[in-house]
Amino acid sequence: MNVLKIAALALITSVAVGLGILLSGVFNVAADDPHWAATRWLLEAARDRSIAARAGGITIPPLGDPTQIAIGAEHYSQMCAKCHLAPGTESSELRRGLYPQPPNLVDASDLSPQETFWIIKHGLKMTGMPAWGATHDDDSIWAIVAFLHKLPELSPEAYRAIVGAQSADAHPHQHAQHHDANEAGHDEGALPKIGPAKGP
Repeated sequence: MNVLKIAALALITSVAVGLGILLSGVFNVAADDPHWAATRWLLEAARDRSIAARAGGITIPPLGDPTQIAIGAEHYSQMCAKCHLAPGTESSELRRGLYPQPPNLVDASDLSPQETFWIIKHGLKMTGMPAWGATHDDDSIWAIVAFLHKLPELSPEAYRAIVGAQSADAHPHQHAQHHDANEAGHDEGALPKIGPAKGP
């Protein structure tokens, strides 16, 4: 038996064993049972490479306008803070029950603005992270990106002030006016222009 036949047999055997394990139910999908170390490494590597491959060419619009940051703060407080926390908040009931644990976005992130935008827009499978692009237009998502890059600098008091100021200026239902891109007629023509890969 030559080397090629041995390799083919080993591959077929590995696939059969893998399918047997999956179909047997031995793999526990419960959120309170952590992944095996190898499974976690594989999933994290696949996630990181997938994001990098798809986000690198997104063009970053101007970020940092105070109005844009305030809009992003309002979205963040309504949509994100229960999972990703806020200054002065250590945990939440929702966050404690999620696996994998959502990153604490109060801490500085090593993600580029393009990667942050892509994750917010498209979500992440098997993590609980929604694809907010289904209900929010790109301007709203970039506002969240702008706020996230400001968030690690904010004290609990500053965070409450910016969120409170935006809420005080807004109608109770104004949050809905910044999103629902599909119902508002937002289409793929409004997506960010694709250009050469850039850093932040």
